[in-house]
Amino acid sequence: MTDHSIRGKTAIVAGGGKNLGGLIARDLAAQGAKAVAVHYNSAAAKAEADATVAAIKALGAHAVALQADLTTAGAVEKLFSEATGAVGKPDIAINTVGKVLKKPMAEIGEAEYDDMSAVNAKSAFFFIKEAGKHLNDNGKICTLVTSLLGAFTPFYAAYAGTKAPVEHFTRAASKEFGARGISVTAIGPGPMDTPFFYPAEGADAVAYHKTAAALSPFTPTGLTHIEDIVPWIRFLVSDGWWMTGQTILVNGGYTTK
Repeated sequence: MTDHSIRGKTAIVAGGGKNLGGLIARDLAAQGAKAVAVHYNSAAAKAEADATVAAIKALGAHAVALQADLTTAGAVEKLFSEATGAVGKPDIAINTVGKVLKKPMAEIGEAEYDDMSAVNAKSAFFFIKEAGKHLNDNGKICTLVTSLLGAFTPFYAAYAGTKAPVEHFTRAASKEFGARGISVTAIGPGPMDTPFFYPAEGADAVAYHKTAAALSPFTPTGLTHIEDIVPWIRFLVSDGWWMTGQTILVNGGYTTK
């Protein structure tokens, strides 16, 4: 049978320098990955990406930090080319890149919409495309989306709306890449206790989100924590390979579809 364990595999993690992406990159090394390419977006994130690379190396794996703005197809193609040259042909590709905007539709300008679409949809499309081209057979692709895909709520039209296409990218890619044994999934966390969450929310909204999940009373902040998501990523890129073409909302009972 095909070995679907993480041990001995090579991975690339977009947005892998910090927060959830950083923990995913570290966890892959802890599970025995032999090499991890850690992508970060800009110079402002370099120190955290370097710290993640150092932590991966301390676990005995090879690692490299690669900077790129993934909002163009050429940049995504270059990232995969550089990653392959630096750590080898990948077996696992995980994309945690995203940008949030909470704003009434009537106030969203064209430039804001285009920016959200480029970060959340366009970059995801070309990441999945390049992963399909570069991954070894029996590889794994996973994209981070949002549990707002299952919500009926105002003010997140640009955020959830530009994450929504990833669901179909995932379904289509699972069919197109399945002949090579590649599984393709997406995970939609609930509101997470990270710096990504708080700037977009007012005090009242934060208070609501901290009590909105069924399991909120049993977690320190009431929110989803990055540690709640990593085991699902770990499973889907290893023994959970039979799950493909699906978007899974992991949110402690915050919302469903």
